[in-house]
Amino acid sequence: MRLYLVGGAVRDMLLGIPAREHDFLYIGSDQELKRAFPRARPAGKAFPIHVAGPLEFAPARGETLAEDLARRDLTINAMALEVPVPNREPEEPLAQASGLLHAHPQALDDLRQGVLRAASPTAMQDDPLRVFRAARFAAQLPEFLVHDELMDAMRRTAGLGLLEDISAERVGVEMRKALHAPKPGRFLEVLDQANCLSPWFQELAGARQVPAGPAPYHDGDVLAHVLEVMERIAGNPLVAYMALCHDLGKCATDPAIWPHHYEHEHRGADMAETLGHRLRLPMRWIRAGIDAAKLHMKAGKYGSLRPGTRVDLLMRLHAGKLTKEMFALARADSIHTPQDYTDQAMADLDRILAVDLPPHLRNMGEESGKKLRELRCMALASG
Repeated sequence: MRLYLVGGAVRDMLLGIPAREHDFLYIGSDQELKRAFPRARPAGKAFPIHVAGPLEFAPARGETLAEDLARRDLTINAMALEVPVPNREPEEPLAQASGLLHAHPQALDDLRQGVLRAASPTAMQDDPLRVFRAARFAAQLPEFLVHDELMDAMRRTAGLGLLEDISAERVGVEMRKALHAPKPGRFLEVLDQANCLSPWFQELAGARQVPAGPAPYHDGDVLAHVLEVMERIAGNPLVAYMALCHDLGKCATDPAIWPHHYEHEHRGADMAETLGHRLRLPMRWIRAGIDAAKLHMKAGKYGSLRPGTRVDLLMRLHAGKLTKEMFALARADSIHTPQDYTDQAMADLDRILAVDLPPHLRNMGEESGKKLRELRCMALASG
């Protein structure tokens, strides 16, 4: 059996950054793999793999290693470093990766020059999820140029309607990985340039044609504004998703009233809910997207809100554990006149959570809730 460390781990090693993945390719039988790695268990439906803890082992796609590398997504991921087959299962085979490097003919040049290029003319069509992987790598490696050939391949894949049948969960996973990246907005930017926002991010498909708002508050289109806000909060993936969702409602505004977007927060909340469910996101993320669309304007002008509005806003955010996240979004959204209400909002939240109903007002159902809200409003008004 021959064993190789492949893909992202080799790429990251050569770039001098910590490896995100530890994937291995083997040329040999499953029985030989089991002898070397007794803990390896079969997994995967679309493509058979074996998993042993954090390590994944896949058989070669093709009769030779070169054929396997030619069938990968991007040239910079089409590399393999030979690993000695252990006599007993090691905890970390990566530490032994010191053998011969095998690479796609363009892999090393593209890695040196910072180019994202498809490994073959049909790489995107062979597995359409690679369209979203390519956009994710563009976000993770923001200094890399997306080659025209890759962009054209992504466009062709979308034009053939091949994006429609991808697993929703897998698209959602690629998006969430991209939102962890140094430049999360580039994920959407590349998808937009390649005409790949529909069907999965269809709410933003026409956002380049929609003005973000009237001067002096905005001076560009909705997508440009969303990307800018996402860049301002890079490093916080959940808030980056909230930034993605916060102005969705503007994309459904009647063009007759542009550049205004009256009540876009209400339209946007429904659109964010649809998007979150379409991508099969966790409920916390779905709620974060809805609240971002519905409440970001109130959070952005928190200092001028009435006590009752503050109480309702803070209790809604507290219930979803999104208070700090919402005010981080509001700060990033205030591009021309940045305001940070986080400390004030957190202090107000502590104040209203400290309010208790007197015993004689408890256990009265809806009436008790009204009384508690009234006392909380009074606490903020007196503060």
